[in-house]
Amino acid sequence: MRKTFQIILLFLITIFFSKTSLTDEKIYIDHISKNLRCLICQGQSVYDSQSDFALSMKKLIRNKIKEGKREDEIYDFLKEKYGEWIVYEPEVNKNTIFLWGLPLILFIFGGLLIIRKVTIK
Repeated sequence: MRKTFQIILLFLITIFFSKTSLTDEKIYIDHISKNLRCLICQGQSVYDSQSDFALSMKKLIRNKIKEGKREDEIYDFLKEKYGEWIVYEPEVNKNTIFLWGLPLILFIFGGLLIIRKVTIK
């Protein structure tokens, strides 16, 4: 009786941890695919799209995770293959500094215009 109980307990623990790892893997795949643009669909992420491209990207992400790649390594691989445009949040570098700095510049310029209009009365 005790031996049967141990086998059942071991079986339940194995099932619990295998489902947890599958769930964690799915959450990780979803997290990465939400930050990737579907190159086929207009304005949809890979996560939201059901195109063949998006489904193949999810499989590719799953394979890269199984290979032991980290999130940034997966993004680097995809940027190298498809270009910087595939990522919704591009990193700050010499090519994207204007993209990141323009809203700040416009905000400061607008603030200065408002201050000038208010103080000129």
